[in-house]
Amino acid sequence: MLRQVLGIRALMGLESTVGASVCNYATKAVDVTLFPGDGIGPEIAAATRSIIEAAGVAIKWDEQIVGSIPHPRTNSMVTRENLDSVLANKVGLKGPMATPIGKGFRSLNLTLRKELDLYANVRPCMSIPGYATRYDGVNLHEVVPGVVESLKIITRKASIRVAEYAFKYARDNGRETVTSVHKANIMKKSDGLFIECCREVSENYPDIKYNELIVDNACMQLVKDPTQFDVLVMPNLYGDIISDLCAGLIGGLGLTPSANV
Repeated sequence: MLRQVLGIRALMGLESTVGASVCNYATKAVDVTLFPGDGIGPEIAAATRSIIEAAGVAIKWDEQIVGSIPHPRTNSMVTRENLDSVLANKVGLKGPMATPIGKGFRSLNLTLRKELDLYANVRPCMSIPGYATRYDGVNLHEVVPGVVESLKIITRKASIRVAEYAFKYARDNGRETVTSVHKANIMKKSDGLFIECCREVSENYPDIKYNELIVDNACMQLVKDPTQFDVLVMPNLYGDIISDLCAGLIGGLGLTPSANV
């Protein structure tokens, strides 16, 4: 599935701007950067464009092809021209793309996250009508930070930022509950700081119910009854694990698109 890439640094007031663009698509074409990717990427990108055209959405595609050698500034195949396109258009679609094997190369995903200051990954996980799976009626959303570190680093600034996004996302999308997934029983300082920030932000959203769940229990509860969850917010590591678990609930990774904001 293609992933939407939104440059928050270039698009302050993300929700209102994107929302306005979607509402006005019938009268004005929206400029969108497209990274077709490699391997099966171009085929998926072409199919996605056909679906969007059939839906009547007016989009002017700015197709970007990544370089064949690492760019000296980004240390990846992403060029300055690629980044400038996303910054100018403020929204983009990216097809699957392989990360070069070898030391010293940054993946396309990591480069876009770093260069565009993307901080949250939004991944809806919903049952697809007509696609038979073990579960029906799955409809939950995850919000996870979009940066991975080999050393676990959790800061107050980043935690407040992603928690604020999760609660605002819940309110804007008619969601009733935000669940913080953590391991603060063991990682008392790092994950403890994360849930402390979530609790602080929750006080500003009295209309949204807030609860917390240890990550191992969260995995079990998702398998037992995924319908008990609404919006999940968690550090990146748990998001990587739980997003694959949730994908399994509805049929596989191909059915779980995501957005980096």
